[in-house]
Amino acid sequence: MRNVGIDYIQKTVSDYYKIKVAEFFSKKRTRAIARPRQVAMWLCREVTSHSFPEIGDAFGGRDHTTVIHAVKTIDSLRAKDNELNHDLHVLLQVLKG
Repeated sequence: MRNVGIDYIQKTVSDYYKIKVAEFFSKKRTRAIARPRQVAMWLCREVTSHSFPEIGDAFGGRDHTTVIHAVKTIDSLRAKDNELNHDLHVLLQVLKG
C-alpha cells in the first residue's frame, strides 16, 4: 500500500462526495458536510498512523474528541448502512491504489 497522507484522503473524499475540500475545515454541521468529514476522519485512522489530535488539527483545528466521535459514529453506522459500507469500500480501494 502506498504512503497516503491526510491531504490526499481529504481530496479523495471531497471528490467522491462532490464537495469542496474547504468544507472539511468549515464549522458547518449539516449532514451533507458532516458525514463526508466523518468518513474522511475515519479513513485517516484506518490508513494512516496519525493520532487523533493530528487528524483533528488537519480538519480545521478540531479537537481530538471530535475525531474519536467521528470514528465511533462511522463504525456504528457501518453496521446498518449498506450505502455507507459501499462508499467506504470504494474509497479504501482508491486510497490503497
